Formats: sequence, structure tokens, C-alpha cells
Amino acid sequence: VAELVQALDALFRRVTGWEPRMWGPTMVGYGRYRYRYDSGRSGEMFATGFSPRKAELVVYLPAGYEALAPELARLGRHRLGTSCLYVRRLADIDMAVLEEILRRGLQELAGRWPVDPGPTA
Repeated sequence: VAELVQALDALFRRVTGWEPRMWGPTMVGYGRYRYRYDSGRSGEMFATGFSPRKAELVVYLPAGYEALAPELARLGRHRLGTSCLYVRRLADIDMAVLEEILRRGLQELAGRWPVDPGPTA
């Protein structure tokens, strides 16, 4: 697990240029965005991140994965949730494609909400 976290942390730092922050007990987040829906509901969440779960690794892109079909087709073995990408092992995916996905996902998010590095503590 430590090697997995180190590899992902290096990738996320390279893509974002931001320091990680824990969001709850298991989610490692990079950057943040604040949102407010037309309903008045508002909140704050990390811009991207991951969680090294026992069964699968989860990569989070709050903007979702709808616009990333070409990249996802080249990624390797994975499954999707609304804003979650599930991977059993890093060896199952192309890390260069994952980097493309993270970059594009952050661009999509920044097109909807202001994104910033967030607090470092």
C-alpha cells in the first residue's frame, strides 16, 4: 500500500503542483473548489484525489468522466462511478493515460468552478 500511495502522490503532485491534504480518514485530496448550486446548496471539496481502498483504488474527479471517453478507452482495466474511477492494480492501467485524465478532469472542473491549491494543513 505504501508504494501505491507514493506512486500516486508523485503523479498527483506532478499534475496539480499542489500539496496533498487528507479529506476524512481515507481520501487524499489535491486542491479544492467551492460550489453553489441553483438550489442554494453549497460546499467545498477537493479538486482531485484518491483513496487506496482494500479492494480497489479510487481516483476522484468531481467534474466526472463523461468528456473523457477517448482517454478512458486507452486507460486499461477500470470501472466508473459518477465521479469515481476504480482500479484494482496500477499495473492494470497506463499511467501516462491516467495523467492525461487527471489534467483534462481538472480543466473540466475549472471550467465550472474556481479551483485553488487549498490549505496545506
